Amino acid sequence: MLWIGLTLLSAVALGVYEVAKKVSVRDNPVAPVLYLNVVVCAAIWLPLVVWSRWSPSSVRVGLFYVRPLDAPEHLALFIKSLLVGASWSFAYFAVKQLPITISSPIRATSPFWTILIATTLLDERPTGWQWIGMSLVLVSFYAFSLVGRREGVHFRRDKWVGLMLLATLLAAVSSIYDRYLLQELSLDVAAVQAWFSIYLLVVLLPLVVYWKWFDAKASPFQWRWSIAAIALALLVADFLYFTAIAQPGAMISVISTLRRTSIVISFLIGIFVLGEKNLKQKSACIALLLCGIALIASGRR
Repeated sequence: MLWIGLTLLSAVALGVYEVAKKVSVRDNPVAPVLYLNVVVCAAIWLPLVVWSRWSPSSVRVGLFYVRPLDAPEHLALFIKSLLVGASWSFAYFAVKQLPITISSPIRATSPFWTILIATTLLDERPTGWQWIGMSLVLVSFYAFSLVGRREGVHFRRDKWVGLMLLATLLAAVSSIYDRYLLQELSLDVAAVQAWFSIYLLVVLLPLVVYWKWFDAKASPFQWRWSIAAIALALLVADFLYFTAIAQPGAMISVISTLRRTSIVISFLIGIFVLGEKNLKQKSACIALLLCGIALIASGRR
């Protein structure tokens, strides 16, 4: 199935994105790093929006044609930007303070929350294997909390863990909303990615203004090329992800699950490049988490 292949490619790009994000916010203020990432994304899409408006015949047949939207569609995408902006803000602050081998697995529990929300609000019923998979996710999460204590991260009391959990919950809500945008409203992939990237400039502006006025002197910003890598990796990951969702028969619960296998990349780089600790214990936790993710994705009864 094409949408599964697209999702796995998106997971690879997402893994690169997570690592670039960690490198960018290390000893750097979060607000300008996050906002410059959004600026790069919007700067890539904005010319395509203008091109599609001024010369639609020259780009209409391509993947990057951004069709005109009506007011309700623009509002729907602005809501998408609010969800993503809040999720990214919480996640960036958490990633700055947590080891990537802790923050990425927490983020990878998003499929668990997606199914939980779908079960509670959308009257979906997980299969027996999916319930077992969700149980394994919870067990692996508890195991990570035990490993995290060795690195000074106490899951119950650590506010950065709380922020990452909140970011993950918002990401799960956003995943369900993506299905609504692409399957129910039948919006084009390019239109969704272009306009929510542009609206993020507005949504995240207060955060960077606050940093500029109150924190810039205490937390000076340093440009790094990894910031541009964040944007490029995210553009690729999201384009493949949105394209996968738009495919006939695509299931958001499976897509959101497979996409989080990106933790394998961020975990390996965190251990072997960034020099983070407790390889054996974290490997066991991730193996358990991936087993849970696989059972959630299988959907077998």
